[in-house]
Amino acid sequence: MSQSILIADDEPSILLSLQFLLQKAGFEVRLARNGEEVIQAVEQSVPDLILLDTMMPKRDGFDVCQTIRANPAWQGLPIVMLTAKSRDVERQKGMALGATDYITKPFSTRDLVETVRKHLAAA
Repeated sequence: MSQSILIADDEPSILLSLQFLLQKAGFEVRLARNGEEVIQAVEQSVPDLILLDTMMPKRDGFDVCQTIRANPAWQGLPIVMLTAKSRDVERQKGMALGATDYITKPFSTRDLVETVRKHLAAA
């Protein structure tokens, strides 16, 4: 069975390109367009990894990350945060809230797939 990845981003072009890229790499992909959809999707079926955009409507990625980490059942779920902000402050905030890793946009597709594989192997 292929591993599942939940991609959360409010930018349709990014969602589509990530979906295509990760499906091509052999993953099952689900999409969420805002923070509330992420929580609902995880409650329905826990993915093997979440790619989580920091800037989203309703609830931002930091809030979502904190909510997921607050649930003991989801403690080990790898969360890779995606952000257009490369500032160290943002990265530190994400890591402090429990993010597993951090990828800055624009990113290399190869690096992204490698990062996803690395965290799935470690999980």
